[in-house]
Amino acid sequence: MGLRRYLANKTVWYLGALVVAVVLNFLLPRLVPGNPVDVLVSKMGQGGLSSEAQALVYEQFMKEFGLDRSLWEQFLLFVTGAFQGNFGLSFSYYPTPVSDLVAQSLPYTLVLQIPAIALGWIIGNVLGAVAAYKGGGWDKSVFTTSLVFNSMPYYCLSIILLYALGVVLGWFPVGGAYTLGMSPEWTWEFFSDALQYWWLPFLSLLLINIGGQAVGMRSMAIYELGSDYVNYSRSLGIGDRKMTGYIFRNAMLPQITGLALSIGTMVGGALITELVFNYPGMGSLLFGAISSNDYPVIQAVALIITVAVLVANYFVEILYGFIDPRIRASKSGEK
Repeated sequence: MGLRRYLANKTVWYLGALVVAVVLNFLLPRLVPGNPVDVLVSKMGQGGLSSEAQALVYEQFMKEFGLDRSLWEQFLLFVTGAFQGNFGLSFSYYPTPVSDLVAQSLPYTLVLQIPAIALGWIIGNVLGAVAAYKGGGWDKSVFTTSLVFNSMPYYCLSIILLYALGVVLGWFPVGGAYTLGMSPEWTWEFFSDALQYWWLPFLSLLLINIGGQAVGMRSMAIYELGSDYVNYSRSLGIGDRKMTGYIFRNAMLPQITGLALSIGTMVGGALITELVFNYPGMGSLLFGAISSNDYPVIQAVALIITVAVLVANYFVEILYGFIDPRIRASKSGEK
């Protein structure tokens, strides 16, 4: 009963957060001053289009994009289209569907973030645990290095790596996702070429994630090492190997919550990192859409990011409920 109540509470909270996110995702782009259709028509006017023709084009675009309808009708169209995977047409790349733009950019973001989050969490927790257990000079060096990376903004480390490894040493390309003249395709030639451009943005995300996880794991492991149950167990003669397993198992529980939090911060950091390296992922797509006030693209990218973060956090919370018996016990005791 305690676990079911915990799952039900989390499901309700995350569904509520999703509803609020969808509403804000629709409203916030429309609070930006200016009408994107005006920009499109003005560009056509610069090409010599007459004022009467501009008026006709303006009315046609307003109708095609649904901007002539009430705000409530636009919201209903947005929600129904989002459930069907249809986000409309892009203003900036008219008449390209937004779904096509997302399909081109999303794989680049996924191949950066998923390995960086997974490897950063594993390596960071191992380093933090070992530093807390060994102590001494190893602990000081690991903690100091991890703290530096954890405190460093994503764009700052990206610029440092770009300059040092790309410009000065010339080990990696300085921007883009593949060599100019090549086209994305499922061939080993393209994969090996794209891998050279992938390393720098990946390393910038990985190092910061390792630093954050290592700092958190070290603090929790030190707390567990000084707890009463550890001192009592040592007085009973329980071996260090068995005690180490208990200590780091308990210290790992908050790190699972830290994984959920790191997913959200990593998403924001990855978007900025893509801009630094001119990497054609969701961050670059979102930045271009914001610059041109492209409502459909902004809505699609922001909604995908929001849903991904909420779903990832939800599953981490569910996993936490299964592996931590204290949650089930606390929920069982609630009236």
